[in-house]
Amino acid sequence: MPRAPHSPGPFTLSRRDWLRIGVPAALGFSAPPAGAKPAAAAAGFGRAKSVVVVFTSGGQSQLDTWDPKPHAPEEVRGTFRSIQTANPELRVCEHLPRMAALADRYAIVRSMTHDDLDHGSACYLALTGQFHPRKSSNPPPRPTDFPALGAVFKRLRPAVAFPHTAVHVNGPLLAPIEVAPGQSGGFLGRGYEPAELGNVTDTDRLVESLNLPADVPAERLQARHDLLARLDPGTRADPLARKAFELVNAPQVRTALDLDREPEKLRDRYGRHRSGQACLMARRLVEAGVPWITVFFNHGIRGQDDHPDDTDAYGWDTHNDIFDSLRAHLLPRFDASVSTFLEDLRTRGLLETTLVVVMGEFGRAPRVALEKNFAGSSPGRKHWGACYSVLLAGAGVTPGALVGKSDRIAAYPQSDPTAPGDLAATMFHALGVPPDAHYTDANDRPYRAVAGQPISRLFG
Repeated sequence: MPRAPHSPGPFTLSRRDWLRIGVPAALGFSAPPAGAKPAAAAAGFGRAKSVVVVFTSGGQSQLDTWDPKPHAPEEVRGTFRSIQTANPELRVCEHLPRMAALADRYAIVRSMTHDDLDHGSACYLALTGQFHPRKSSNPPPRPTDFPALGAVFKRLRPAVAFPHTAVHVNGPLLAPIEVAPGQSGGFLGRGYEPAELGNVTDTDRLVESLNLPADVPAERLQARHDLLARLDPGTRADPLARKAFELVNAPQVRTALDLDREPEKLRDRYGRHRSGQACLMARRLVEAGVPWITVFFNHGIRGQDDHPDDTDAYGWDTHNDIFDSLRAHLLPRFDASVSTFLEDLRTRGLLETTLVVVMGEFGRAPRVALEKNFAGSSPGRKHWGACYSVLLAGAGVTPGALVGKSDRIAAYPQSDPTAPGDLAATMFHALGVPPDAHYTDANDRPYRAVAGQPISRLFG
């Protein structure tokens, strides 16, 4: 893969050199194997109109969700029991009863793996599909970063039905207390940054922020925009100015953001909290035609240290007190909100064209232990990237499929090791973007859209 624009090396070739050797060859693309199906014929290709990433910030424990080990020693299996689902090969945590009942609606990949062991750079990896140059660290965002996957998709295929191609809900993600890298347009520029909705529980504030002043009707706003463009011709080409104008001038935006249009009982089912209402907002954005939606189910990886009584602040970074945190704060909300989201999409006929991906930056360590350098009085689990699980549903994903297998303590993949780049390629595959697609930056330098290959076993 080419490096980011600030790095030396790959871009010393002239434009003539690129044309002479060919962009695909220069990027390391190779012809498909003999007899391989073209991307357009592959199962699941282009089935999705939207991708929704539900990001479990902080590192959701695979052992205490999708890959329990009921026969392992207690220091591995933990204090929770597991329950059987309709799939005889899948047991899940006892505190996920509603998700267990929906096991025939989703697939689980239990062999995700990488070697980045800190939140900032691992979140960057998950959200961009690219390793950060400072692996296992908490680096600040930089304008030379690789763009978020939603920004890449906007570069490839800007949305037609909605002013925004990518939207982040309930962010920005904090890791641990600063904004994590990987959420921006990176070296593509701010014009490609996903729209940021933040906390959507105050729907009145969201809608009112888009209302025009009483003395500025839509016609006057258009006249002001046209005048500004004549005075400063660069305004029309300014992506930020264009985005701001489209945001306040598009009635479908105000409609999509108005959660008060939803029945009270449905809002209650999702949960009257940041995570639940963010999932509901994602469903409304799917209906509005937004291709890429990222819901940060937890806006911080670990806010419970400073706000132990505020469940909204909790993240999945449970070094200590893991079982208390999961039982009382994290799992009940997750179970209710995500199950309602899947059911709601299916009831409305949207799941067939929406790929839902529930993922975090990594998993948790197999062995339970008390860490002295962290708050809390009972044991927890450390960071663990070598093996973790993700959930996928919709858009041609085979319901009930299980991809990959972990070893007896969920420490390492036993089969089908799958990298974050492969997961990114799977999401693009569902949207109809082949794994050898590339995009260019402002200087026409080419980059491969994804670093991996689609997880073909999920489809068909």
